[in-house]
Amino acid sequence: MDVVQDSKQLVDWFRNSAPYINAHRGKTFVLMIGGEALETDNFQHIINDIALLNSLGVKLVLVHGVRPQIQKQLEMHGHESQFADDLRITDDKSLTLIKQAVGAVQIELQSRLSMGLANSPMQGAAIRTVISNVVTAQPIGIKNGVDFCHAGKVRRIDVVGIRTQLASGAIPVISPIGYSVTGEVFNLLAEEVATQVAVGLEADKFIGFCSNTGVLDEDGNVITELLPSEAQEHIDIMEKESDQASGTLRFLRAALAACKSGVSRSHLISYYEEGALLKELFTRDGVGSQIVKESYERIRTATIDDIGGLLELIEPLEKQGILVKRSRELLENEIGHFQIVERDGMVIGCAALYPFEDEKMGELACLVSHPEYRRSARADNLVLHIERKAKALGLDSIFVLTTQSIHWFRERGFEFAELSQLPKAKKELYNLKRNSKILVRKIR
Repeated sequence: MDVVQDSKQLVDWFRNSAPYINAHRGKTFVLMIGGEALETDNFQHIINDIALLNSLGVKLVLVHGVRPQIQKQLEMHGHESQFADDLRITDDKSLTLIKQAVGAVQIELQSRLSMGLANSPMQGAAIRTVISNVVTAQPIGIKNGVDFCHAGKVRRIDVVGIRTQLASGAIPVISPIGYSVTGEVFNLLAEEVATQVAVGLEADKFIGFCSNTGVLDEDGNVITELLPSEAQEHIDIMEKESDQASGTLRFLRAALAACKSGVSRSHLISYYEEGALLKELFTRDGVGSQIVKESYERIRTATIDDIGGLLELIEPLEKQGILVKRSRELLENEIGHFQIVERDGMVIGCAALYPFEDEKMGELACLVSHPEYRRSARADNLVLHIERKAKALGLDSIFVLTTQSIHWFRERGFEFAELSQLPKAKKELYNLKRNSKILVRKIR
C-alpha cells in the first residue's frame, strides 16, 4: 500500500510540476552558494538537484563562497586577518591562504558535479563545468584610513564569455576571486560577484542558499514574497539585531540589489532543507522567500472607495448575463470579500472569495479582467491570490459557478462537481434557471 501511495504522489508531483518545467526550460538561473552550505550533510542533495535542473534544460551559473574554508586555513596556519565594514583586510599571507581555500572548494565542486555513479541521482548526468577568469576586479584601496590590501571589488563581468560557456551546455563555476588588468589577484565578496553576474546576464532568477528557510516574520514564519521596499525594511531590522556576517542578511542584500538592477525574481532558500531548490521552483507556493521588482500594479483587498471602479468593471458582463447582477448596496456590504488588481489607481481586475468554513470550502466569484488587459496572466494571478487567501483560512477547496467560462476553469485544474457537493447555504441559493456549471479545485 505504501508503494502504491508513493507512486501516486510521484505521478501527481510530475503532473503538477509540468508547467514549471516548461516555464524554466532555456532560462538562466544564477545560484549563490555560500561556503557554509558545502559543509552540511545536505550538500550532495543540492548537487543532485542542480544536476536535475541541468537535465531539464535550465542554464545554470554557480557562484560559490569560501568564508568558513578561509577561516579554517587561517586557523591552521596560526594567522588572523582583521575585518572592517564586514570586509576581510587581505594581506599577503591571507591572500596565499585564500587561494588555497578557493582552489580546494573549486576541486570539491567539480568532483561532486562530475559524479555519475549507477543507481544514484547523478547517473548519466554528464555535467561539464567551466572555471575561468570572467571577473575583472580592482582594489578597494584605503577607506577611512584602513588599507584593505588585496581585498577588491568587481569592476567588470565577462558576460559574453559566460554566455558562450552556457551555450556549450556547461555550468560556469565562479569563485570570489578577481583579476586586474595588471595581473593582480583580489579577494572579493561572493555576494557581490553573484549579484553582478546575475545583473550582467539579465538572469531570469537569482537564487541564494542561506541558513534560514528565507526571510522570517516576527513569529518565525517564512515570508513568501517581498517587494524591494519590504526587503529593505527587513535588512534594516536584521542589521540592528544580527551579526553583519549573517548569511541570510548578506544574501538578502544581494538579492535586493539584483532585483533593483533588473532581475525580476530573487529567491532565498535554506541549504539545510532537502529538496528546497526543487520545491521552490516546481511547486505553486514554494518554500522560501522571493523578492520581486516594485510594480505600479498590485493585488490588494478592495475598500469602499473602489466601488465605482468595480461597477465599471463588472457592469458590462452583468448586461451580457455572464455575471449575476450586483447592486451598489450589495457591493458595499460585501466589499471585504473582494480582491482587486490596481494599476496606476485604476481597477483592472477583481475576484471575490466567500468562505464556507464549516465545510472547508470557498466560493471564487466575480472573476473579471479589464478588456484591455485580458491577454496577460492577471486572471491567473487573481485565482492564485484567492487560493492563498482560502488556504490561510484553513479551507480545503474552492468552487466556482459559471455559465460561459467553463473551459477556462477546466484548463486550470477545476473539476466538474454536483450540486450536492456544494455547502448547504450555497445549495439553498443556487439559481436553477441560470443552470450554472459547478467546478471545484482542491487547494494544493
